Amino acid sequence: MPSVKMPKKSTATDMTPFVDVAFLILSFFMLATKFKPPEPVEITTPNSVSTKALPENDAILVVLDSAGRVFFSMQAEKDPSLKYTVIKNMNDTRQLGLTEAEMKNFVKTPAIGVPFSQLKQLLAIPADDQRNIKQPGIPIKDSASNELTYWIRDAVNAFASTGKKINYLIKGDNNAKYPQFKEILNSFKRNDIYKFQLVTAVEDVPAGTELYKERAAEAKAGTKPQ
Repeated sequence: MPSVKMPKKSTATDMTPFVDVAFLILSFFMLATKFKPPEPVEITTPNSVSTKALPENDAILVVLDSAGRVFFSMQAEKDPSLKYTVIKNMNDTRQLGLTEAEMKNFVKTPAIGVPFSQLKQLLAIPADDQRNIKQPGIPIKDSASNELTYWIRDAVNAFASTGKKINYLIKGDNNAKYPQFKEILNSFKRNDIYKFQLVTAVEDVPAGTELYKERAAEAKAGTKPQ
């Protein structure tokens, strides 16, 4: 009886579907990824064990670097018109003499770190090129010259018109001095703001502490079947 010959099949694998999927995933991440905005200065923040996520929008951020320079920025990417409202009101009340183009450039500016007297000069520079400019910082020396108070005031008024909750953030360098930090707090107090979040570098909870035990218990409870 003749032996039955099994049909030979090709061992080649069509990789086209895999390539298509790979490009789809790559395209998704390229379109959906939100890149971190450029920071005016490099800040080394203190460590903490907090795991509370920082808000990415509807926030007022004040940065204090190791040299004592202060920077102000607004996180309002979902409604850029809020930044325009702030600079328009600032231009009117402080008589800064800004042009329409300079005020629109403020909307793209990541952070402000100059006194009012130098603001027009800064906003005349394209936002992408401002990172190459060494800004002296917003004056906060005393109550008479504390210009940060006005930035916070106008930003709060702009956010208030939306009815959304405002998040107040302070990001200070680990080597920053207390007197400058105190003046930042005074700027918030003059606007009746007494609650804010400090931006820190997250580290692990020390083993054996009460917080460590509490989080371990929460993690264990979360693995129990429902």
